[in-house]
Amino acid sequence: MDRERLETFLDSLGPLSFLGFILLQIVQVVAAPVPGEVTGFIGGFIYGKGLGLFLSTIGLTLGSWAAYMLSKTFGRPFVEKFVKKETLEKYDYLLHHKGAFLVFLLFLIPGSPKDILCYILGLGTLSTRLFLIISTTGRFAGTVLLTLGGSYIRNHQYYRFSILLTIAIIIIFISLVYKERFERLFRIWHIKERKKERKERKEREKLNRT
Repeated sequence: MDRERLETFLDSLGPLSFLGFILLQIVQVVAAPVPGEVTGFIGGFIYGKGLGLFLSTIGLTLGSWAAYMLSKTFGRPFVEKFVKKETLEKYDYLLHHKGAFLVFLLFLIPGSPKDILCYILGLGTLSTRLFLIISTTGRFAGTVLLTLGGSYIRNHQYYRFSILLTIAIIIIFISLVYKERFERLFRIWHIKERKKERKERKEREKLNRT
């Protein structure tokens, strides 16, 4: 992923450059041939802050939706071709979880496998509309940081870039240190909610019988 070669390629598309970049973002979510951090940064570098953020958000949203719908359409056997068994088992609780906020937090945490989560959530009960809202807003903060970084380098604003980079490193470091704890907390949270739901269901059934 040489930046200059990619920039030259997108420029060669002329008016279709925007579509080419959006397609690149879609493909990196669905097939993951390149890290999303690279494409987000390049979007800011080539198109600037506003347009870069807009195009990246469209591409990531469409890519997330495509992965989610592929999973929903073809089921678990298809997903297992893209997602390791250990990862599926690790996030299996999401398939039974109805709490949107918990899923949003997973998308928000740097380092969480957001593209893989799109496939996993396609196997669960989350509606398409709610999934798109969560995945788009959850990815947004990271997309902003990457786009700003690319834009600062484009405009030779190295001081701003160094500040942004320092903030990003601190956030990523904290996330990596506490990522497992966060995910363990989310699983416990899910178990408690499931127990609460079962208890409420039993109470309703008991009331219905009486």
